[in-house]
Amino acid sequence: MTATAALHAADIEQIVALHRRAFPDFFLSQLGPNFLTQFYKGFLTDPTSVTVVAHGDDGRVLGAVVGTTQPSGFFSRLLKRRLPGFLLASAQAAIQDPKRAPRLARGVLYRGEAGERVEGALLSSICVDPATQGAGVGRILLDAWEAAARLRGAKHAFLTTDANDNDATNGFYLRNGWTLTKEFSTPEGRAMNRYEKDL
Repeated sequence: MTATAALHAADIEQIVALHRRAFPDFFLSQLGPNFLTQFYKGFLTDPTSVTVVAHGDDGRVLGAVVGTTQPSGFFSRLLKRRLPGFLLASAQAAIQDPKRAPRLARGVLYRGEAGERVEGALLSSICVDPATQGAGVGRILLDAWEAAARLRGAKHAFLTTDANDNDATNGFYLRNGWTLTKEFSTPEGRAMNRYEKDL
């Protein structure tokens, strides 16, 4: 049985490891575990955060989803609060692989880009343990996140995800009532899809 709760500090180490297993080649994973740790810690204290973590009967983290009802200011606040941690994580990653530097700079300056300004709650990241995929954990997390965002007053939500080599994720959002509203490219030329949904 899967139980859900808001994100707690004790969950973060497991979530970081899970995120890297689920998305080994994706943007945040490429920035390294220390960067991911700072990213998830940023959702612990912000009043606009919307977070859900799924646990198994044994307490193990099966998946997590995080976002914010005010994306326009969230990432600026996150950077200000956690700047030393982000800078240290970025420096460590750049030393290990100097080619990561441009991506790290973009990660530090990330503002939840969606190809243009979009109003509504931003679903920043969702990950599910690959060992439990197909068991409905993703749907449980997504439904719980949408309900939590509604309770915080959000009437609309959006997210972005990779367009290429990501058919399972894109199909997941479409099956769960999200609409593809824009295709765009990052400054590095990475093709992205934006999905939106009325809550």
